[in-house]
Amino acid sequence: MHRRGSIHFDDLTGERDYSRTDFYAQSKFANVLFGLELDRRLRAGDVPIRSVLAHPGYAATNLQSTGPTGVMKQLMKIGNRVVAQSVDMGALPQLYAATAPSVESGQFIGPDGRGESRGYPTVVLPVESATNAETARRLWELSEELTGVRYDLPVRQP
Repeated sequence: MHRRGSIHFDDLTGERDYSRTDFYAQSKFANVLFGLELDRRLRAGDVPIRSVLAHPGYAATNLQSTGPTGVMKQLMKIGNRVVAQSVDMGALPQLYAATAPSVESGQFIGPDGRGESRGYPTVVLPVESATNAETARRLWELSEELTGVRYDLPVRQP
């Protein structure tokens, strides 16, 4: 879903225009931006911690059955049976990202199958817009401002 996302800096909470799907995609996109920005800052500060991203692909969870309503709920049930992978398979990219010695900071781990919707863990690429350092910096600074939590990590200059 991060591939469909963008950050609505002018309407971050959806007060003016809210779509459940758009804001779910925004949250996934923000996770990627934030994780990549954390990697840049850790590297700039020479901090020996890795920031690794992971996504489960399309895993058959209750997310598809508890959120949607009506026809969409029925379509999601069919999708879970026909297209989705098991919850156990969906967990593999996160487990791989957290434990595989070969994983490097800044990498994104997801399923190796078509469209990254199912399969075994592999390094995947984020959508190009999620690699925009300026957007990531802006989101980082806004996050610090909104939460009141500051991190003493340098900003890597391009």
